[in-house]
Amino acid sequence: MTKIQVLDPETVNQIAAGEVVERPASVVKELLENAIDAGATSILIDVASDLAGITKIRVTDNGEGMTPEEAVLAFHPHATSKIRDIADLSAIKTLGFRGEALATIAAVAEVTLVTRPRGAAALAGARIVVRGGEVVEKSEVGAPEGTTVVVERLFYNTPARRKFLKSRNTELAHIYAVVENLALAHGDVAFRVVHNGKERMGTQRSGGLLNAVAGLYGADLARALISVEGRLPFLAIRGYVSRPSESRGNPSQVVISINGRSITSRQIAAAIREGYGTLLPKDRYPVAFIDISIETGLVDVNVHPTKREVRLSREPEILAAVTAAVAEALVGHDLARDVPAEPVQQQIVVPEPGPEPRPAVGEVEASYTARHRELALSDKQLRRTEGTGAENLLPAMEPVGQVAATYIVAEGADGTLYLVDQHAAHERVLYDQVTEQRDAGAGSQELIIPVVLSLPPKESAALRDAIPLLTGEGFVMEEFGRDTFAVRAVPAALGAVEDPETVRETIADFLAGESRTAPDRREAVTCIVACRGAVKAGARLTHDQQKRLLAQLARTKTPWTCPHGRPTVVAFDKRRLDGIFRRR
Repeated sequence: MTKIQVLDPETVNQIAAGEVVERPASVVKELLENAIDAGATSILIDVASDLAGITKIRVTDNGEGMTPEEAVLAFHPHATSKIRDIADLSAIKTLGFRGEALATIAAVAEVTLVTRPRGAAALAGARIVVRGGEVVEKSEVGAPEGTTVVVERLFYNTPARRKFLKSRNTELAHIYAVVENLALAHGDVAFRVVHNGKERMGTQRSGGLLNAVAGLYGADLARALISVEGRLPFLAIRGYVSRPSESRGNPSQVVISINGRSITSRQIAAAIREGYGTLLPKDRYPVAFIDISIETGLVDVNVHPTKREVRLSREPEILAAVTAAVAEALVGHDLARDVPAEPVQQQIVVPEPGPEPRPAVGEVEASYTARHRELALSDKQLRRTEGTGAENLLPAMEPVGQVAATYIVAEGADGTLYLVDQHAAHERVLYDQVTEQRDAGAGSQELIIPVVLSLPPKESAALRDAIPLLTGEGFVMEEFGRDTFAVRAVPAALGAVEDPETVRETIADFLAGESRTAPDRREAVTCIVACRGAVKAGARLTHDQQKRLLAQLARTKTPWTCPHGRPTVVAFDKRRLDGIFRRR
């Protein structure tokens, strides 16, 4: 008997399903793409769940529908109305084209399809029930024009796949993310998401990207966006980007679509970021919604099972066009509109011969006020970490100054020169403190005014799942309405938070890494809290503050690196300095 065998169709279908259907959100994505390709202008996504997870997904559209014969044929692998031969792959204008969706979903679930063609004379539609890839029922049923697909018992015959599904809220967050991305790419379609009988998300058939942004992320963000337009002979760029003041700590709100297909592209995201030049710090990212229309022959969409990645011809030209469009959009706008400026009293000073003129009184007062506020903040941050640790693990050193308000310059007793990254150093101190407080079950600071978080549905679902973990780290929060949460206390390491944005971004940083395992997520909260509460790079410190920070760092368990593994201290002994200056 030969060792090489041809796999049976059932096994082949389940293997294919493993590539296309990863989780419930994959089912929603495939069904929504089919509905959009069928010309639907209104789509309802109805999701049912229990505590164990998603139990049923129903997608109803008002598209062109199918005849009974087409409905049966649609469940055959690689049966499609989108292409006819290989030549069509170079001119794909639809979201689907492989004919895999219904066949792969039906291979690992129980699927019921009800459909009636648009404009058909008969009032009855076709009802097809498929279980594990086998058609178990065909009948007629009264139905409106369009198609309804119900998916139940997902992965019932592949328990290994079902075992690796995440919690209910995590899976819901992925479903909401799929709908958000498609709604942003297709403003001419109205989307409505219902979960257990309650509407969770809805967009209007407006035909405008900005209206979709307002419906999903709120009118305040939509009003703050700047329109982006760019054009080359073979492509058109349109969309919106945020002012630098509306930046985020992670790139999760950079949304990109090509020819109506929501995609992931690090290269295009980097090109958008590059358009800001020096307007954004290195660790900040814009909010961006960019749609690129490009000649289909320049896009290869058949490179990934879920079609989330594409390959572009003439990519350098496309990336340069995106960067130029963003940069041009930002020119001439009041980019600091939402950033309060320090009031400076203007005085006219007439220069006279003699000594160099002194600064105007108002300028001195404003400069002094800003300097005092900066030193007071640093002092408050350093007071919170006094008394950390016991044993000194760093050589004795005396600070002699700062470089670029970021690095402390210190000298050791033996003449060694030390450069200390003040943010990384204080981050290490805070990390040790937060870890000790966490293990001791203590450490919350009540906020005088609760911070209210209004989140998109995908982030609110992820946050519901994370509340127990965040509570264990010192956050106290509760739901405050639909997709709204009130944060009443924060970890003590953050101190008496005066800027609500600190709380928002701490939680946003955590949600951006939802794919981590539970221990990693707990560790991530600790690292994020330490990073947010630490003295910042660019903060000027007095000699006493520098000395206190070095003393605190010396008493940590591992003073030579920050929690992310970056060095905190770099040493140059006399021999090394002599070598640099070629004195040996």
